[in-house]
Amino acid sequence: MESEKICVREKHECKLCGKTFHRNTNLIQHQRMHTGEKPYECNECGKAFSQSTNLIQHQRVHTGEKPYECNECEKTFSHRSSLRNHERIHTGEKPYPCNECGKAFSHISALTQHHRIHTGKKPYACIECGKTFSRSTHLIEHRGIHSGEKSYQCKECQKVFCHSTSLIRHQRTHTGEKPYECNECGKAFSHTPAFIQHQRIHTGEKPYECNDCGKAFNRSAHLTQHQRTHTGEKPYVCKECGKTFSRSTHLTEHLKVHSGEKLYRCNECQKLFCYRTSLIRHQRTHTGEKPYQCNECGKSFSLRSALTKHKRTHTGEKPYQCNQCSDVFCHSTSLIRHQRTHFRNGILSE
Repeated sequence: MESEKICVREKHECKLCGKTFHRNTNLIQHQRMHTGEKPYECNECGKAFSQSTNLIQHQRVHTGEKPYECNECEKTFSHRSSLRNHERIHTGEKPYPCNECGKAFSHISALTQHHRIHTGKKPYACIECGKTFSRSTHLIEHRGIHSGEKSYQCKECQKVFCHSTSLIRHQRTHTGEKPYECNECGKAFSHTPAFIQHQRIHTGEKPYECNDCGKAFNRSAHLTQHQRTHTGEKPYVCKECGKTFSRSTHLTEHLKVHSGEKLYRCNECQKLFCYRTSLIRHQRTHTGEKPYQCNECGKSFSLRSALTKHKRTHTGEKPYQCNQCSDVFCHSTSLIRHQRTHFRNGILSE
């Protein structure tokens, strides 16, 4: 009986980090991570790469070649990974779930960004002013403020931008293009953030929660505004009289007191308003219109906020919790009044 030959694969070990490879070519590629060697150079722009495959992919930036086509919509891509990511739009696949809230994402980068909502982490810091950001793209765009670099110009209005993505978003104001369409209601949007915020109307998702009272919001800006009811912060100052406001819109409305600008007049009582929405709300005092109706009991209200408060009499919901004693309340005003008792008691006990 002939002796069996056992083929043992030779292992090629990196002397710097100990990692092993079955092929010498793979070891050579790996070693470039340590040496920084980039032997593959682009003839168009001079950019160099450590691997030939990376150079091939890069050259498509210049040639415009997009060899990977989606079978569903025929959209083409320059990278295979970009095609795979795109295909999840059609399949609905979301393989990356959040461990905190269970929300799933189609891309791992989107999950990483989402995690920062829970952690509050802002790992990208500006070396000029120290401002931090949760996304690298936001930092890159911010840096243009310091450098003054504006290299992308709109051919329609000549406005210049620091980044090509900013120009692309701006151009939609001229073209009217709205590439992001809601599958639920068909409404379309020109920008991704506006589209994501809109989807929360259908899903009811409110990822931004107040640490003081537990109330949740679908926008981070709304949470920031709400938190000022607890902190009393009023960062918007009128330069004319020094009066402070918790919201920029309130300051804007107040400034018209000084400028005398009042554009909207009530035909019934001649009262003037700075905003059309304020006039519309006021006119309901004359017309008696109550467009917001409760589905439970049929009671109607002139203001949406009044209907929201009323609904809590049916649901028993008390979203405002005191962080001192855990008492809960239906309305934020009730919580604020209650919190003052702790404040007063704290002063008296000192």
